[in-house]
Amino acid sequence: MVSIFLQSPTFLTPLSYPFSSRSSTKRTQHGASLSLRVTASRSSFDVVVVGGGIIGLTIARQFLTGSDLSVAVVDKAVPCSGATGAGQGYIWMTHKKPGSDVWDLTLRSHELWHKLAESLTDDGLDPEELLGWKKTGSLLIGRTTEECVALKQKVHELSEAGLRTEYLSSAELLLKEPAILVNDNTGAAFLPDDSQLDAHRAVAYIEKGNRAFATAGRYAEFYNEPVTGLIRSDGDSKEVAGVKTLKRNLYGKKATIVAAGCWSGSLMHELLKDCNIPLDVLVKPRKGHLLVVENFDSFHLNHGIMEAGYSNHQSASVSGLDVDERMLSISMTATMDTSGNLVLGSSREFVGFDTEADEFIIRCIWERAAEFFPKLRDISLEDFIRNRKVRVGLRPYMPDGKPVIGSVPGLQNMYLAAGHEGGGLSMALATAEMVTDMVLGKPSQVDTSTFGVKGRRCC
Repeated sequence: MVSIFLQSPTFLTPLSYPFSSRSSTKRTQHGASLSLRVTASRSSFDVVVVGGGIIGLTIARQFLTGSDLSVAVVDKAVPCSGATGAGQGYIWMTHKKPGSDVWDLTLRSHELWHKLAESLTDDGLDPEELLGWKKTGSLLIGRTTEECVALKQKVHELSEAGLRTEYLSSAELLLKEPAILVNDNTGAAFLPDDSQLDAHRAVAYIEKGNRAFATAGRYAEFYNEPVTGLIRSDGDSKEVAGVKTLKRNLYGKKATIVAAGCWSGSLMHELLKDCNIPLDVLVKPRKGHLLVVENFDSFHLNHGIMEAGYSNHQSASVSGLDVDERMLSISMTATMDTSGNLVLGSSREFVGFDTEADEFIIRCIWERAAEFFPKLRDISLEDFIRNRKVRVGLRPYMPDGKPVIGSVPGLQNMYLAAGHEGGGLSMALATAEMVTDMVLGKPSQVDTSTFGVKGRRCC
């Protein structure tokens, strides 16, 4: 039996970000959305996915659309309540390096995102409405001679890798983006095929597609149910049969997959503590802020924009904080979303699982953006106090810069997919494809060896 529950959204202050999914199909009389949650009374499935972020939900989607297996998704909260809901939505290659460990995975995932957007168009649907999809192109901005030399080399490398790209002089950049401050030392790498999407719309679309399989008994969601332990066949067996939650046992006959974002490390530690398996998967939370100014009309941006230093997580000058301890970095990113909001970023720091908005960092983001967009210098951030929101998320950080994707050594039928840091949305579809191929025994589209759990020192 399948049950459908109405879940009320969480209303947050202007300094918070509404993490609740936009997947609503019903609205209250005041216009507030209610999200549908599909739960089954059954407890046995072919696959159990732990994690309701973009990685977990796309893994579920891949099993549902690419096989006849049944899937349960379980999460301690609700979809988009972690890094997924706090991101900027870039589907970019401009800041990636050809030949790097994540290049092929990212490239494959972008191919799948573009195919999805194109398939919606072919079906007479609007990918911008359903996914927040915009083919904006991307601009990686350099402001010094050294940065521009590096950008010209990057353009050459990206072109050699088969991507459409060009280097823009300061005059050419100004034609593309009149709001940007340029001088003789300014230039940019331009990738016209880079895109962006809205995480909440994309998750809503994926959830709706997954839920279409619920009536056939192939899909169920169990939200607000923390996972507390593993179920193993015959007690101490190395074969994982599912997970225990605070409310029930969920059995996964073929696979149990942990895709819990920045919580994956601590969760795996708890799940494996009685298994005598010496495995440390210490995915660390890396906190980030984004500033959203709603209905911004002081200027318009035509593309997604990022400063060259972002690629190396370079820090702007930040006083008043222990930067060495927190490893704080602030780099300029800017875009306009499909609702006409200006989205500015971004910060990175290690402060554990703290998700409180930091007013000092918010101001630093604004001031950093003003170095690139002169009109912001004439505007006080306080002028937008009623029209601003702050997205705070915890990126699942891996010290070696690549996610961990693969089977868990020493256990059967257990897999891990985590550690994408700020690239979860970008790499989600290819990660889902990779995990599904592993479980089904199919050849992978991307070399899996670099992402394997075995032999990795995660922290």
